[in-house]
Amino acid sequence: MTLPPLAGVLLPLVIAVLMFGLGTTLTLGDFTSALRRPRALVCGLVCQLLVLPMLCFGLVVVLDLPPELAVGMMLIAASPGGTTASLFSHLARGDVALNITMTAVNTMLSVVTLPVIVNLALAYFQPSEVGRAGLGAAEVIRLLLVILLPVLVGLAVRARSADVARRLDPVIRVVSVVFLVLIAVATVLRERDQLVDQFGRVGLAATLFCLLSLTMGYAVPRLFGVEGPQAVAVGMDVGVHNSALAVTIALDPGMLGNPEIAIPGVIYAMVTVPCAALVVWLINRRRSVPVPV
Repeated sequence: MTLPPLAGVLLPLVIAVLMFGLGTTLTLGDFTSALRRPRALVCGLVCQLLVLPMLCFGLVVVLDLPPELAVGMMLIAASPGGTTASLFSHLARGDVALNITMTAVNTMLSVVTLPVIVNLALAYFQPSEVGRAGLGAAEVIRLLLVILLPVLVGLAVRARSADVARRLDPVIRVVSVVFLVLIAVATVLRERDQLVDQFGRVGLAATLFCLLSLTMGYAVPRLFGVEGPQAVAVGMDVGVHNSALAVTIALDPGMLGNPEIAIPGVIYAMVTVPCAALVVWLINRRRSVPVPV
């Protein structure tokens, strides 16, 4: 699979713009508010950073995916929550403010955790590539420029002028979504034969991983006494990953530069919407069912 012309330049730029947009929706008060109710945040971070990589590893081993596709799945597991997680959280009447904060925290932590998980996956599934592939110091710096720096700049803009941040937010969302859709459509059209061929292998793994992530992200906080709306927010953040970031890291010649590793990210993006929509419907249906007296 190859990127369309200019997409190799545009995709990291679009991700950086999205991260800037995420920063403009945040204030330091959001973080302190989450810290005052740390149980939901801790549950989400433990699920995202520890449980999900182990869950994904077990899944790809059981399904016996080829090495590149297995690494691609692990890259998804290591990626933070996507910006669309807050939309699904809203539809399921979750705590959207907590969702946005969790996405920001996971995104910033991923600069450290994502390279560790991906490098371990490469060492296990592609030992012959150790030393030639992976995310080293140069790639981590690139991640800082694409992820962390734009979030911090967005935070600074919001802190300096909330009015400017509010005006920028819809523009950033529209422009970013348009470019992502155009890149995705062009990539799918160029590589439709290969994607169709690989969907049978990766589609099951991506669907199972998405459904298991959403379920676990909601169930674990509930087991630890987290309220329903907060549990919904955690579930969506844990279950709806930033597949665009995963694809960018896989395809970017300055990072992994391996088109095969990008395939699970593309297919995961295709199955996420119906999976998350199903979970939203189940949560809302459960609320509407009267409790027997």
